[in-house]
Amino acid sequence: MKPLFVLTFLLNIAFCMAQTYHFPEESSPHEGTWLQWPHHHQHGTEYRKRIEQTWIEMTRELQTGEKVHIIAYDNAEKKRIEDLLEKNKIPLKNVDFKVYPTDDVWIRDNGPVFVKDDQGHVLIEDWGFNGWGGKYDSKNCDEIPQRIGEDLGMKVIDLNEEMVNEGGSVETDGKGVLMACKSSVISQKRGSVRTKGITQQEAEEMFEQYYGVSKVIWLDGVTGLDVTDMHIDGFMKFINHTTMITMDEDGLFEMGLTDKDINTLYTASDAEGKEYRKVYLPATKNKVKTAYGKQLEDKGSYINFYVANKVVLVPNYGDPNDKMANKMIQEQYPDRKVIGIDVRNLYENGGMIHCVTQQQPVGSFLK
Repeated sequence: MKPLFVLTFLLNIAFCMAQTYHFPEESSPHEGTWLQWPHHHQHGTEYRKRIEQTWIEMTRELQTGEKVHIIAYDNAEKKRIEDLLEKNKIPLKNVDFKVYPTDDVWIRDNGPVFVKDDQGHVLIEDWGFNGWGGKYDSKNCDEIPQRIGEDLGMKVIDLNEEMVNEGGSVETDGKGVLMACKSSVISQKRGSVRTKGITQQEAEEMFEQYYGVSKVIWLDGVTGLDVTDMHIDGFMKFINHTTMITMDEDGLFEMGLTDKDINTLYTASDAEGKEYRKVYLPATKNKVKTAYGKQLEDKGSYINFYVANKVVLVPNYGDPNDKMANKMIQEQYPDRKVIGIDVRNLYENGGMIHCVTQQQPVGSFLK
């Protein structure tokens, strides 16, 4: 090899090794929001009917300030959804459709993770998805990031062989810190294994490179408590790089957290060691009852909200604490309008608003 060629080759390798990516804060400007629309092909028509009003209301509110990218199972479903939105007098100017088969609705966990490279270009990270440790079918949903990347002409970093990672299992402050539960990321307990044999150090190295963080705060979490093995976005969220919102102590105990994890959460500090300002929300006053009358066993969390360009969509339960939670969240986002979205029927299936949304940041594509 000629010396100049060797030098160029080595510099290219060094650049690739040094390249890290940044996961923008959810509150930073969006190009749009991605939704996987409920269908009947996996869980039946009654399932679809019970939860899709939540999608109608999300679309109504989101389209006022950004694009809404709806994933429909097939062309028949696409036509049905279009008719449904028109019937509900929702403008379609900011709504578009992609047709891909999906297993379910939880795009936060299986969908694309949109990040930016060192030059500010937007690209997709395609982490592995295995149905929360093999609990549910996942083949269709696992392919969604690649399908979106192909359709958009956007570069996709394929991490499927490196690590399984669900979007709801991590929260970042936008300035170097990521928080997660070991139970839903690195646990090796049967029925919850995401990545066989992965160590804490290996997971941290992946997060450092692909989320652009320098500090990972781990909670133990509880394996097997729910389908997700305790996703962090059920009970804490970063408002910005100085403030986190979580639940009061009674609410955290209701969610199943231990004293140790509550202490870790309440004393959490940023990358420079400065303790975050904390905002504490209650859980619902009562255990959640679905809109069709089924009494559930758990109270609801308001933390699983979604921050869009103009609105903040907050899970509501027809509960006396809805109004208080909405007001407290509104105080954190004075430039956006808080909208309560009824999630009672969705909550029966283990998730809320953040679980079924995925943001695409503003920026030019890396192809």
